[in-house]
Amino acid sequence: MARPERVFTLRELTRLLRLTPKRAGQLKRLGLLRSDAAGYGFRELVAARAASALLEGGATVRQVRSALDGARRLAPDAATPLAELRLVVQDQQIVVEQDRLRLDPRTGQALLDFESGDLERETRESLLMGMVRPLIPPADAAEIWFARASAWDGDPERWEAAVDAYERVVGIDPGYAAAWNNLGLLQHRMGRYERAQACYSKALEADDSCCQAAFNLGSLHEDLSDLSTAIGWYRRALEMEPDYADAHFNLAGVLGKSGQPA
Repeated sequence: MARPERVFTLRELTRLLRLTPKRAGQLKRLGLLRSDAAGYGFRELVAARAASALLEGGATVRQVRSALDGARRLAPDAATPLAELRLVVQDQQIVVEQDRLRLDPRTGQALLDFESGDLERETRESLLMGMVRPLIPPADAAEIWFARASAWDGDPERWEAAVDAYERVVGIDPGYAAAWNNLGLLQHRMGRYERAQACYSKALEADDSCCQAAFNLGSLHEDLSDLSTAIGWYRRALEMEPDYADAHFNLAGVLGKSGQPA
């Protein structure tokens, strides 16, 4: 029996992608965020992340919309083209990378053939020198393992597999704060508190604005009955994100437990 797909709330999606109000507004204009209460499937999360990356790379909402329309024509069977095709910003335009080609999503015309001569030379050197070159670029491999881990971490029966996948991500990219945070959260759920604390700290080392890691450190110390430290971390999370409702709520609870009900 197939397990139901994990559904993300708008709030979870906003936090995971760290969407500013401006970026959220742009994604709404693209139809990738909705005003209703319906949740978002994993492919919708990936699509929103891809569109956000294109906008971060300098593309306009109009360019992303045009590219999305073209991607649908290139892959008519794809339910969510942004999740299934690789779109990147190159020379102030959006292109589709597919089968070692770069295509104009509006026309499907090939823009640039990857250098086959370099590939042949690297293959020959690899055979002569015993070198092994990855088929998937490291950055892409990290994203693939992160996507797998994210799909598994909601199922307790697959937590160990998710831990392994997140560990692969940070092995490839030690500066991947979201992976460190999620790995810490899994360790936390599994009662491995020292490992969880180390992972949360790594997330903050990678990104000192990762309010989720600060919040999770507060939750961890609350679970360990270290209320004063928990208060400090919850306040740290609120310094980073003043509208972090869960941090306000948890901070209030810990203050109440520590004799500060006002």
